[in-house]
Amino acid sequence: MGQYEKLVFKILRGESDANIAFSDAIALLQHFGFEMRVKGGHHIFRKAGIEEKLNLQKEGNKAKPYQVKQIRNIILKYRLGANNVEQI
Repeated sequence: MGQYEKLVFKILRGESDANIAFSDAIALLQHFGFEMRVKGGHHIFRKAGIEEKLNLQKEGNKAKPYQVKQIRNIILKYRLGANNVEQI
C-alpha cells in the first residue's frame, strides 16, 4: 500500500482526524488533481466536476479536524481513491 492509499485509509477510518498533517492533506488533494490557490492563510482547492471547494487552514502543523471530515466526505461522495473506499 502506497503513501496516498495509507492516508486515504486513515482519513476514511475517521479515528484520527486531529492527527492528519497539513502537508499530507495538501499533497493528497493535489494527487487527486485539485488545483490549489493560496490567499493569506487559506489554501483553497477546486477541481472540475466537484461542486464543493475545500478551504484548509493550518492548526500548528496539522489540518483542522472538521476540514479532514470535509475531505473524507468528498472522497466518499466522488469516489476518489475508489480502491480504498471499497476496502472500508
